Amino acid sequence: MTRWRLAILLLGGAAYAVLSHWMMLYHANDPWAMLVLLVPLWLTALGVAGSYFGRWGLLAVATGGVALFWMVMNGEAGDTNRLYVVQHVGINALLCGWFGSTLRGGGLSLIGQLAQRVHPLVGEMPRYTRQVTMVWTAFFALTVVSSIVVYLSMPFSAWSLLSNVLSPIGVVTLFLGEHLVRYRIHPEFERSRLVDAVRAFAGASGDRRAP
Repeated sequence: MTRWRLAILLLGGAAYAVLSHWMMLYHANDPWAMLVLLVPLWLTALGVAGSYFGRWGLLAVATGGVALFWMVMNGEAGDTNRLYVVQHVGINALLCGWFGSTLRGGGLSLIGQLAQRVHPLVGEMPRYTRQVTMVWTAFFALTVVSSIVVYLSMPFSAWSLLSNVLSPIGVVTLFLGEHLVRYRIHPEFERSRLVDAVRAFAGASGDRRAP
């Protein structure tokens, strides 16, 4: 993955976030809008479930997605706002579980596994990557709690802004911020590029097996 491809990916993600926010505010009940909003997140869930739970997780998410889309097209999905909240909470909870599960025992954390795809881990690297995994686990847990609290206590427009705009901004900020801070805390660490980190995560999500 080149820097240009990474830039295009980020711009595409930003455009999709803004479009999603607009559709949730003005076309939330339209079947076409629901498909546009749910399909990319369903594909993300497929990747995470395949990596975390293996083939059975992949099958469960695939079956659930097909059933959900059938309900959407037949107008039987119920409260669409609640449906959007459930999928947002569910995906972030799944990511929280995926990251957090690798903190058990003495093995490499998820960030450590990803970093090892780029270069060997020596010295303080395993400990540092475990700490970063803890931060990501806490971030996804906080996202889940924030999503529920905002939905229950504020207008749906505020929840849509949190889900479609602020949450992705938080992910990008944490990802970039950790990369920038890493070498100030540990200047001895071997240098790696952002594109290498993105490629490593994409490879892990596409493995379709439990870590």
